[in-house]
Parts: sequence; C-alpha cells; structure tokens
Amino acid sequence: MSTGASFRLTLAAMIFAAGLAPATADQTGFASMHNQARVGNKMCFTDHYHYGSGSGSTKAAAEKDAIGSWASFTDFEYGSDWARYSKAVRKKMSCSQSGSGYSCQVEALPCR
Repeated sequence: MSTGASFRLTLAAMIFAAGLAPATADQTGFASMHNQARVGNKMCFTDHYHYGSGSGSTKAAAEKDAIGSWASFTDFEYGSDWARYSKAVRKKMSCSQSGSGYSCQVEALPCR
C-alpha cells in the first residue's frame, strides 16, 4: 500500500471513529473535588471562588479582560461547562484607574 493510500485510510478511520464517539459535556473531572449545590437550574460551587484580572484603556475593556481571564482559567481547570461567567454566582468586580488606563479584578463561583 502506498504512503498516500495508507494516510487516507488512517484519516478515514479517524473521522469514522470520531463520528461514533458520544457527545459529552466538556468537563475535566476536577469539579467533583469542590462542594456543589443547585442554584435555580444551575449547579454551582459553594466554596471555591475563581479569580481573574485585566486591564485596558477604558473601564469596559478592563472588565472584559478580567472576565476573559476568569473564564480562561476556569475553562482550563474544569472545562468550558463551568467557564461561562454569565452563569457564575456571587460575582464581585473591582476596578481602579491609573494614568495609563484601568485595571479590574473579578471573583465568582463557577456554575454549569
């Protein structure tokens, strides 16, 4: 079998196998080490905050950067199911202005 044919056969097998894989939630499994409770229709951590920080030339840009930082690390640690800041609870944001712009810090309990 030629190298090109072998590559195509391997690629076809990988695509076929990917199609058979069940759709699963994007979670790393580390979330189970934290206490969780239902908050409305969400499952949330009860005692483990995540933090983010950001900066920008405007307050809105710094807030967006801080939220992105929070979401990025939460995604890394627990998966994208937990990384939606819009679903988080007990959110706190603090910002300060300096000569070059703004800096913000955020904390929140992740939810999915």
